[in-house]
Amino acid sequence: MIYHVVPRTVWTTATGPAYAPDSLAEEGFVHCSPDEATTLAVVDAFYRDVPGPLLVLALDEARLTARVEWEAAAPAPPPGVSGDTLFPHVFGPLDRDAVDHVLEVRFDDEGRAAELRTAG
Repeated sequence: MIYHVVPRTVWTTATGPAYAPDSLAEEGFVHCSPDEATTLAVVDAFYRDVPGPLLVLALDEARLTARVEWEAAAPAPPPGVSGDTLFPHVFGPLDRDAVDHVLEVRFDDEGRAAELRTAG
């Protein structure tokens, strides 16, 4: 599995067989994370101010039709993530058929991403 963070309102209002976040048009790829722990670090570093709730799409890489490349974070990984961690970048829209399951980010009392749980 690879993981992609998306606000619930964005995911639930998107239509069609594939989802294309703004980063695809802006940067040419969709940002994903390699595991749940790294996903939580990404949320802490880049999504703390995004109105929630936040969802995490668990994607079956084999079911994606777009090319996936594993690349180093640029300029650096988020705090708490090793510098040698590679991140999956998807060079096309995310196929809804590739979504294995959806998780929701739970924050602790200090506003840190604490865990991922099954979205309800």
